[in-house]
Amino acid sequence: MSKVKIRTASLTEVPALLAFWARSAEGASITDDVDGVTRLLVRDPDALLVAESDGGAILGTVIAGYDGWRCHLYRLAVDPGRRRQGIAAALLAAAHERFVALGGRRADAMVLDRNELAQHAWRNAGYDAEEQWSRWVRPLS
Repeated sequence: MSKVKIRTASLTEVPALLAFWARSAEGASITDDVDGVTRLLVRDPDALLVAESDGGAILGTVIAGYDGWRCHLYRLAVDPGRRRQGIAAALLAAAHERFVALGGRRADAMVLDRNELAQHAWRNAGYDAEEQWSRWVRPLS
């Protein structure tokens, strides 16, 4: 296994990130497009963390968003051929370090109910589902 580097995403790689999510992530969001990811990176250039190989290939991602009050994790995804090699753990460790440095006290994650593989990964990372909550959404456009 090659060494994995964790770094922040750049604006120039937004199309590559979207292509990576299309093949490596479960589900999609209304903001999974060039405009949405670009807005994220312009507003918070350090929020989108990327795991990359020695050769520069994207191996995984996580969005570690902090709004000054809460720490939110989105788009934890690892290349299907590189799972179970510690990449998600390395991404989450970097996200947790970011949150602590910003003053965050608790992290939460959006996980699809049907995504059992992801639920297993989040449990292994020390996260627990809070069954008393439901996510309520309303598109703004």
